[in-house]
Amino acid sequence: MSETIDADLVRHIGKLARIELSEQQVEMFGRQMSDILVYFHKLRELETEDIEPMAHAVQSSNVFAADCPQPSLGPDQALANAPQRDGNFFKVPKVIGDS
Repeated sequence: MSETIDADLVRHIGKLARIELSEQQVEMFGRQMSDILVYFHKLRELETEDIEPMAHAVQSSNVFAADCPQPSLGPDQALANAPQRDGNFFKVPKVIGDS
């Protein structure tokens, strides 16, 4: 089965992800996504009727640390590595609005 992802679909996905793609990247990602679809079609051929669903491939237990109150960082320490700040806030470029 040779499913292909056309260039228009790759460009559309790039637009949704808000990334600009060169023509070389469009071709490369199209081939890679087509290969991924081939793998999914192979997985459909597997017999899974008697396999019990599971959340993880291996057993795991709670690995979270105890939820104990700790002193928090002050604004100056929290913003020490911020590229830009506005008072006690991170200053970031506008991302909502006119594109």
